[in-house]
Amino acid sequence: MTLRKRWLVSLVAVAVIVYLTMWLGWALRWDWLARVDLSVLGQFHGFGVDHPAWVTACNVLCTVFSPSAFRLAAVPLIVLAVVRRQWRIAIFLFLSVELAGVVTEIAKDVVNRPRPPTAFVAAYSTSFPSGHAMGAMAGVLALSVVLLPMIRDSWRRWAIAAGAVVVVAVGTARVALNVHNPSDVIAGWALGYLYFAGCLLVFARLSVTEEVETPEALDTST
Repeated sequence: MTLRKRWLVSLVAVAVIVYLTMWLGWALRWDWLARVDLSVLGQFHGFGVDHPAWVTACNVLCTVFSPSAFRLAAVPLIVLAVVRRQWRIAIFLFLSVELAGVVTEIAKDVVNRPRPPTAFVAAYSTSFPSGHAMGAMAGVLALSVVLLPMIRDSWRRWAIAAGAVVVVAVGTARVALNVHNPSDVIAGWALGYLYFAGCLLVFARLSVTEEVETPEALDTST
C-alpha cells in the first residue's frame, strides 16, 4: 500500500470513530457532549441576537456554499468529462458530489435528531448530521481531486487553504445560525470525508478502457 493510500485509509478510521462518537454521544445522552452543544449554541445565539447582520452573513454564506451549490458546480465538470470521454472523472464526480445528498438524508433518517429550538432561520429535515457540513467536505475534496492537478504548483497551496476555509466556515455558520449542534457539524464533516474516501477508493478500481481517458488526477495508486 502506498503512503498516500495509507493516509487515506488511516483518516477513514479516524472519521469512523468521530462519527460514531458524535452519534452515540447524542443517542446515549452523554452529559459532556450535551453541555458542549448547549454552551456553544448559547454563545452563538446571544451573539446573533445582538448582531443581526452576522446572522444574515452566515445565512448568505450557507446559501452560496450549500450542497446544492456544490452539485451545480460539479455539473459542467461532469458534462465536460463525458464529452471528452473521461468516464472515470465523470463517474467519480457524479457519485461523490451529486449523490452525497442521498447519503445525508439516509443518515438523518436513521438518527432522527430534532433541530435546536433556537434556530435563527428555517431548516428542513432533521439535525444529525449536518448536510451542509457533509456537502462542503465531500464537495471540496472531490472537486479538489479533479481541479488541483490543473492548477499551477505555486497556487495549489492557496487553493487548498481556500477549500479548508470554506469547509470550516460553512460548518461554523450552521452552528452560528443555531440550526445545528456542534456535534451535528462534526459528524457531517466526518461523514463527508468517509463518503469522499469511499468514492475515491471504489473509483480507483473501476475498469476504463478508452484510450482518451486521463485518470492521473484521481489515481490513488501512485
